[in-house]
Amino acid sequence: MKLTWLGHSAFRVEIGASTLLIDPFLKGNPSFKGKFAEVTKGVTHILLTHGHDDHVGDAAEIGAKANGKKQKPQIVSNYEICAHLASMGADNMNPGNTGGTVDCGGFTVSFTDAKHSSGTVEKGKSIYLGNPNGLVIKAKGEKTLYHMGDTDLFSDMALIAELHQPDIILVPIGDRFTMGVETAALALNRYFKASVAIPIHYGTFPMLAPDASGFQKAMKGSKTKVIVPEVGAALEV
Repeated sequence: MKLTWLGHSAFRVEIGASTLLIDPFLKGNPSFKGKFAEVTKGVTHILLTHGHDDHVGDAAEIGAKANGKKQKPQIVSNYEICAHLASMGADNMNPGNTGGTVDCGGFTVSFTDAKHSSGTVEKGKSIYLGNPNGLVIKAKGEKTLYHMGDTDLFSDMALIAELHQPDIILVPIGDRFTMGVETAALALNRYFKASVAIPIHYGTFPMLAPDASGFQKAMKGSKTKVIVPEVGAALEV
């Protein structure tokens, strides 16, 4: 599995014959320095944790194009987000919701709980876009990847760990809108036995934690290895 952090909570994931974009907030993302055409080339699936603009990002544009193939990238998210993006021309949908698992061909996606909110604003009106989720990605012969989405710590993380036993966890640390560094470290150390944790949702805007140093400090002595990738750098896990 190859992971490329695109800044904020966005990732490109290459797993088997599939190329995924998770929460593809690119064009409006001040920490994304890559080329949009290169990052979106060959994408087969778009996975979305919740409906906020800094996570849905460019999903409608990417999902509405055939990307050089006959079939448009498949969007995997909750029903409300899928319906919303379908109205924008991204019509290859694979919807699910909390507690469910969907088959995406070479891998599966399970929807977990997340403590946050989900929606957008258009023309001054709020649009509800379902409940927020974390996403657990599993493929035969690969490590299990858990993108927590935007969330606070919650005790049912113990059940997520029991059910899915994630090896690699993408954990928000930026504070204000998600867990801060201490709470994120507590969540990982109390509930999970992951081999790797990758911090996300920081350094993008002034209101968020500027870097991952506080998280690295909070995780000192943990059995879980913290990897802080550079934006745009590929990581084999």
